[in-house]
Amino acid sequence: MTKKIKLLAPLALAAALGAAPAFAQATGDAEAGAKVFAKCQTCHVVAAADGTVLAGKKAKTGPNLYGLPGRALGGYEGFAYGDSIKSLGDGGAVWSEDEFVAYVADPAKYLKEKTGEKSAKSKMSFKLAKEEEARNVWAFIASLSPAAEAAPATN
Repeated sequence: MTKKIKLLAPLALAAALGAAPAFAQATGDAEAGAKVFAKCQTCHVVAAADGTVLAGKKAKTGPNLYGLPGRALGGYEGFAYGDSIKSLGDGGAVWSEDEFVAYVADPAKYLKEKTGEKSAKSKMSFKLAKEEEARNVWAFIASLSPAAEAAPATN
């Protein structure tokens, strides 16, 4: 290798890592998450904007999870969300890894805590209580999604 290439290689790597999408910092294991996603595909799909199904079985009980990182809570166009999650998204809350993990552990509890409403309900009754599984599913979904435009690490 020439001296110039030796010097440029670390710089190129640093630039590539710095330009990585926001979801690249997911702490879970996407490969393990693909296996756990089998529990989610009964209700959810990850389908690109052109309709290509990347994961799942075209289920429509829950919203499409493509592009979830950085998306407003209750923000998938055309899905009939409950009032509680919709109000959080309308207030600026977006999906991050930490928000996702907290939500899937107990969706109704999450909404009650976040909205402060004891009557808050979630249409999602399934719980993914194991944090490691939830982080792995997040990493899997993020790996199939486009880069979020300014997805904060937490809310």
